[in-house]
Amino acid sequence: MKKFYVTTPIYYVNDKPHIGHAYTTIIADVFARYYRQKIGKENVFFLTGTDEHGAKIIQAAKKNNQSPRDFVDQVSNQYQVAWKALGISNDYFFRTTNPNHKKTVQDMLQTLYDKGYIYKSLYKGIYCVGCEKYLTEDEIINEKCPHHPTTELTEQEEENYFFKLRDLTPKVLEALETEKYRVLPIEKRNEILGKIRGGINDISISRTGVDWGIPVPWDNKHTVYVWVDALFNYYSATRIIPQKEHFWPVDLHLMAKDILWFHALIWEALLLALDKELPKVIFAHGFFSIDGQKMSKSLGNIIDPLELVNSYGTDGLRYLLLTSFAIGNDGDISLSKFKEKYNSDLANGIGNLVSRIARLCEQSKYNFIPVFEKVKFKLDLSIEKAMTEYRPDEAIKIIWNQIQKFDKDIHNEQPWTLSGEKLQKILESYIERIIPIAHNLKPFLPDTAEKIIAIFGTEKIIKPESLFRRKNL
Repeated sequence: MKKFYVTTPIYYVNDKPHIGHAYTTIIADVFARYYRQKIGKENVFFLTGTDEHGAKIIQAAKKNNQSPRDFVDQVSNQYQVAWKALGISNDYFFRTTNPNHKKTVQDMLQTLYDKGYIYKSLYKGIYCVGCEKYLTEDEIINEKCPHHPTTELTEQEEENYFFKLRDLTPKVLEALETEKYRVLPIEKRNEILGKIRGGINDISISRTGVDWGIPVPWDNKHTVYVWVDALFNYYSATRIIPQKEHFWPVDLHLMAKDILWFHALIWEALLLALDKELPKVIFAHGFFSIDGQKMSKSLGNIIDPLELVNSYGTDGLRYLLLTSFAIGNDGDISLSKFKEKYNSDLANGIGNLVSRIARLCEQSKYNFIPVFEKVKFKLDLSIEKAMTEYRPDEAIKIIWNQIQKFDKDIHNEQPWTLSGEKLQKILESYIERIIPIAHNLKPFLPDTAEKIIAIFGTEKIIKPESLFRRKNL
């Protein structure tokens, strides 16, 4: 593998970032950091950003007594501040209000129009403002959108431009069946296949009466449907950012399962119509509840990730989110048990292990720099396998098993009872063991990994302050 291009969705800026956005972005960051270690920093491109057009933005801006431009600037900045606090190492933060993106989208749509893939027609259907899309009958439950149950659905009729999705569906189906691109987990692939085989209609790709958007190039009475505008960000980023062209196609699209349909069918159809290479893997993680309850503004459990960073630190929160449940499945994040897990896994786990070894080294008064210099880092094969299978949660579990075994070995070997050459040799073996663990930990807990390497990379090792201070339960 010579390059790795990973993306999050570009998050819709009708509201500030929450813990769900943080979860997706942390996973993407883990993959970006992992592949930088594996193939080199210059060969990895990590893209995230914000989706800033559409009717929902106009509504949110009015509610806040702001212009759409001022509103999206403010909320987009909140995302950038949050990602910095979470240690997110994105190479670029993309905004769909970027004028160069506008030109790319218009050029792509003009090409589709010239090739005969776009036509004008009258559309009538049930529309969800929350999703910014028309819903099919099977997507409506009890006369509500399942994703926005408090939002009233409206019946709309307007003249739109349509994309010939139905004509392209056989090509998309063939590409998915022959794994020219992959949808993961396998259950999600089967869902997409079933839906495609059930029959697909053409889709509207423009709106009238929505001024906050990209104008359709051949008819400025229409603006580009916000989802089409957003999907093109992954491609336009490689065209408007210098020296990123060679990163296309995307190696890994990461997202929550509610937007998989756009990424696993519509996006591929647009690319096939444009004769562009398809992304390689689309991975949809599950939804999670908070302490057994669905995240909801009405319940007051929409969690600001910055609040959790203040409580547990950047690496503490990264660990707690990554290990809460299996990636790809629905799960529950138990905030009520975060302190307990923080204490057991971090303060008493990796934190205590590092303190024990460093204290023994300090008390021994030996010089250890030759040991550090001969330690050669190599990615753990079991961790490499887990990451290749898109299971960063399993990879970090492997590391924690190594930490727990290490702790038990120290307890059994009782180095504090040794002295002289025997003590020196066993402490040298501990350094040779802890440094590779730290290197393998870098994608997951980057600050902690660097601290461990710094502690054991000096001639005179001194016991540091606790990496993770215990929390009062």
